[in-house]
Amino acid sequence: MKKRVLGIFAIVCFFSCALFVLTGHAAEKVITLRFAHFSPANNMEGKLMQEWANEVEKRTNNRVKITVYPGGTLMGMDQMYDGVTKEVADIGYSIFSYHRGRFPLTEVIDLPLGYKNFSTPTKLVNAYYKKFKPKEMDDVKVLFLEGYGPGLLHSRKSVTRLEDLKGMKIRAHGVSGRIVTALGAAPVGIPITDTYDAMSKGIVEGALFGWGGAFNYNIGDVTKFHITAPAIGYGTAFYTVMNKDKWNSIPPDIQSIIDKLDEEWVNKVAQKWYDWDSAGKAGLEKKGNKVIYISKEENDRWAVLMKPILDDYVKAAKAKGLPGDEALKFCQDYLKANDK
Repeated sequence: MKKRVLGIFAIVCFFSCALFVLTGHAAEKVITLRFAHFSPANNMEGKLMQEWANEVEKRTNNRVKITVYPGGTLMGMDQMYDGVTKEVADIGYSIFSYHRGRFPLTEVIDLPLGYKNFSTPTKLVNAYYKKFKPKEMDDVKVLFLEGYGPGLLHSRKSVTRLEDLKGMKIRAHGVSGRIVTALGAAPVGIPITDTYDAMSKGIVEGALFGWGGAFNYNIGDVTKFHITAPAIGYGTAFYTVMNKDKWNSIPPDIQSIIDKLDEEWVNKVAQKWYDWDSAGKAGLEKKGNKVIYISKEENDRWAVLMKPILDDYVKAAKAKGLPGDEALKFCQDYLKANDK
């Protein structure tokens, strides 16, 4: 009788343990994430965002599932960062300069540092982040950063010297607006999506952004001249960030998988911008548009006008207790060594 009771007890224990294991596995729910960004799903940016999401799912054996909301369908560009911190989305991708004043140290990336190579801004902004770990991003988990540049002038008329710019109305915003003002022109703050109409109607006579943007938004149809001046080679910094609480809720092994992927992804996005601008430049030249390279002597004149913008950044950052001088020197030294 005793053996029979023990046998029944053993069977009960076996099935209880099995049920516990099965229940434990069932309780390990798939982690679902919402990824919002502003790019169309079918362009170079949108495709790469979807590729990143797919790669996370693949490397985690589908323990993580990501739903991507492209084209601003969930949030606009200027809402993205707050939307991530407030859990409207778990992950967001947008541009730092659309949150004016919120990222005072990181503004260094957007300055007219004289970028040359299309892939350098992305590599620089990630090197900068690793070096300085700015507290202005402490409220999120930074996945990876991007930089786009150099920006240049696309114009309806030929520009070869400063005097040609006097009084011109040029589409620009943020730091690029300050560049336009320093050059003696008038900045007009309109979205890139409205630039074609504004230029075709003569509301603006030129625009500052990169080769890829000019080509893909058909700016080459309403401009004929593309003015390259190293002195005004500014950048545009982008972020891809995750809600910090959501990140902290993810198991450590999955965090490690995503961190490793993000380290690899820096080279992917650097190549994306290289391809984007290279194709844009080639496309505009194929249209028969003229590329104007400012002479060295003229470029030196433009460079003198850019220095106060750099100096003002340092002063403003130091007034907030931030190492603006160190950040600027780090970026300039990095470009001297790496931007050939």
